[in-house]
Amino acid sequence: MDSLTRMQAFVQVVDAGGFSAAARKAGKSKALLSKYVRDLEDELGVRLLNRTTRQLAPTEVGIAYHREAVDLLQRLDDLTASVRDSHGEPRGHLRISGPRFFGDSELGGAITEFMAKHPEITVDLRLDDRFVDLVEEGFDVAIRVSEPVDSSLIARRLAPFRVVTCASPEWIAAHGRPEKPADLAGLPAVADTNARNWNHWSFVVDGERTVVPVTARLHANAPQVAATAAEAGLGVARTPWFAVRRAVEEGRLEVLLADFELRNLTVHAVYPHRRHLSAKVRVFVDFMVGWFERRRRSEPCV
Repeated sequence: MDSLTRMQAFVQVVDAGGFSAAARKAGKSKALLSKYVRDLEDELGVRLLNRTTRQLAPTEVGIAYHREAVDLLQRLDDLTASVRDSHGEPRGHLRISGPRFFGDSELGGAITEFMAKHPEITVDLRLDDRFVDLVEEGFDVAIRVSEPVDSSLIARRLAPFRVVTCASPEWIAAHGRPEKPADLAGLPAVADTNARNWNHWSFVVDGERTVVPVTARLHANAPQVAATAAEAGLGVARTPWFAVRRAVEEGRLEVLLADFELRNLTVHAVYPHRRHLSAKVRVFVDFMVGWFERRRRSEPCV
């Protein structure tokens, strides 16, 4: 138990960036944490931290030890939670990562409904338009929109994800209706910069992926802004279907080049490989599978 306590203290100090910050966060004294780390270094016979009057940083050995210690402590927490949760309502703190463009609409509503069903679970939702490292950054689960995902993670498929090219009837009248992706070259466009290659749009032509460069008059990292700009006739836009569905149904936008759309984008819930999956992660992923299934009954692609 002493070794485990010392290991936890070391991880707390490294994660907080210093003894004082770790002491405040853990509710322990700075002197006690310092003693635990010194005792751990004596036990291992190596220096884990480089200390100066101005900064503290893990040594090369300390970095490697921290990485393994975090994984070990996480597995211990998962085992404890798995045993505890098997006899009661899932509880605890759930850290979720998701894309910003998706979290402001679809994902936010789903998580709100999930929390209403599981009052013993608290949630920290972080929206970021990059793929976070779940293990290194301490996330329990991530919602991702992607092609086939990293094989080092467990992935549950939630729903197909449709991305459409669209424009207003007025824009089509002025510029003509593109019949093939190459027709977009040189035409005014609106770029949703959440996409990785926002100024090079991908399509499937004769079974092969084709990339078309576009000239954007407006760049915005929000699909709703791109959709609004397209409605105003500023250019042709390429956005997630959920952002333009209502405008298309009401005739304010028209879908273009539907036969050339990519079909392999999917919404996944991903989480690290763990021997003991905590109940809070299991019930969240199961809930998301059911939530998207209900959505698909009324709308084929989110």
